[in-house]
Amino acid sequence: MIRKYKTDDIEALIDIWDTADTLAHPFLSVEVRDQVRKDMRNIYFPNAETWVLEDNGVPVGFIAMIDTEIGGLFLAPSQHGKGMGRQMVDHVVALKGPLTVEVFKDNKIGLPFYERYGFAVTGEGMFEASGDETLKMAMLAP
Repeated sequence: MIRKYKTDDIEALIDIWDTADTLAHPFLSVEVRDQVRKDMRNIYFPNAETWVLEDNGVPVGFIAMIDTEIGGLFLAPSQHGKGMGRQMVDHVVALKGPLTVEVFKDNKIGLPFYERYGFAVTGEGMFEASGDETLKMAMLAP
């Protein structure tokens, strides 16, 4: 089930982010991860439109949107490969139409996911907090 974020979800979602982020972004320093964790609590969740994926009433993933851009998509690693990431993106596409995302160039989990989903690279960028290269991607027309 996918539902809107509630403020009491924050600890569960940060736990999901912690485990998933370690796998997807092993190149980020502890200092950058600590800052992002603080920003999630104080900036990202309060300002994003976040959808929570539950399995048997327990949050297992989330997708955070800023208009039509995916600001974050994280899934508990135990749930990877089950189609749940696609389910979350499908949910938001049904609400908003074609989406964009910016993903780390070295993200060995997220980048292939978005490519399989049908996103194409439209540009390059950089995550200023770490200096890591990013790729800007957009959904291809059907």
